[in-house]
Amino acid sequence: MSNPTGFLEYQRETPPRRPVLERVNDWFEVYQDFPAERLNQQAARCMDCGVPFCHTGCPVHNLIPDWNDLVYKNRWREALRTLHATNNFPEFTGRICPAPCEAACVLGINDRAVTIKTIEQQIIDRAFAEGWVTPEPPRRRSGRTVAIVGSGPAGLAAAQQLNRAGHTVTVFEKEDRIGGLLRYGIPDFKMEKIVVDRRLEQLMAEGIEFRTGVDVGAHMSADELTTRYDAVLLAIGAEQPRDLAIPGRELNGIHFAMDYLVQQNRRGAGDRISSADEILAGGKRVVIIGGGDTGVDCLGTAHRQKAASVHQFQIHPMPPEDRHHSTPWPLWPLQLRIEAAHEEGGAREWSVLTTHFSGDERRNVNKLHCVRVGPKPALERVPNSEFYLNADLVLIAIGFSGPVNKGLLQDLPVERDARGNIQTDATYATSGAGVFSAGDARRGQSLVVWAIAEGRKAAHHIDRFLTGSSQLPT
Repeated sequence: MSNPTGFLEYQRETPPRRPVLERVNDWFEVYQDFPAERLNQQAARCMDCGVPFCHTGCPVHNLIPDWNDLVYKNRWREALRTLHATNNFPEFTGRICPAPCEAACVLGINDRAVTIKTIEQQIIDRAFAEGWVTPEPPRRRSGRTVAIVGSGPAGLAAAQQLNRAGHTVTVFEKEDRIGGLLRYGIPDFKMEKIVVDRRLEQLMAEGIEFRTGVDVGAHMSADELTTRYDAVLLAIGAEQPRDLAIPGRELNGIHFAMDYLVQQNRRGAGDRISSADEILAGGKRVVIIGGGDTGVDCLGTAHRQKAASVHQFQIHPMPPEDRHHSTPWPLWPLQLRIEAAHEEGGAREWSVLTTHFSGDERRNVNKLHCVRVGPKPALERVPNSEFYLNADLVLIAIGFSGPVNKGLLQDLPVERDARGNIQTDATYATSGAGVFSAGDARRGQSLVVWAIAEGRKAAHHIDRFLTGSSQLPT
């Protein structure tokens, strides 16, 4: 490290968020610019720690101390090369990754961790602004073809890696735009879609073919896919939402969170939503069931749609403000997190179990009936703690149970594991000949950074399958 005492001289600092009253009236990203000189100070906080546990905390094993040092020395282009060596899309992880690398930072043992995520985003955003991110097409083609089903982060990472290895890559996407949940699952206030579009321009210029509006298994048979291509990668995500099998679930006004978020992203892209299908929070009493990232995305979206009120319920107890003893460093900590959407308003409650819904004469939901529960693992109901809450819109955000079991997965001879995910061996190969899988479809609902890591590893093994060896990193 160029400044071995930087962690003693500077305190942790992150970009400030825009004022609440400003940001809830638009859909732009919530963070303000961060001056380069202050970023330089944050890079100086990276210690000469000997064993950089941030490497293992990061699923793509980013070379974090290396690019921190390069930023401190103002060697930005070298920092970009070091960043891209392990991560195809740092502009995505720099915005929406919860930063397990920071949880594993050695400085975090007795101080606040290095602002790794902020530095990562600033490197790549500066690189795009300066025109340093350019297409890198392969020098020659291998003559082998690969079909990738799904254009989320796992599919895109694998596509770029395999294309650079010289294979001809075609990405199939059932939706009308490329990006998967990056496009339709992440609200604009967390990541504006220009961030996705500018990277797609590079991928297309490198020679990757994208085919939208193709639902493989419906518009194209699985047999046709495996016959036409030398290898197939299933990166279809885990889109089957978990449901609440409780009385009143059939009432109008109760929706899955992702249906709500996708609509708003389509609306933001200029699409027209049929009034009969429209899900809007404006003027309504909104209840979000689920306290994870998807629930927080619904919270911020409801604020911007001008909901009359928003309540967010979570079945688990309120976590402590500091790292819980059950998750010591360098593990991902159990602790309370305050996201930007929480600052914007709404009531947040823990240890609440929804028992049933009730509605009016038109079959519209108007009440949410709940009970308080005790701590994990039993989550036993607390006697005489029943209550209800008036509601006009209920959003279910309790996670996903795996890939949707229809069409493609019914036609392909691939085995599933006990959780319903696509089963693979250590090389990401499924039970189907020449068929591989990566990302949420294989490992279950997870983080964007894990999807990128899986896409890169799957690309390595597909390259070996096609050619007998591979120089692609794992």
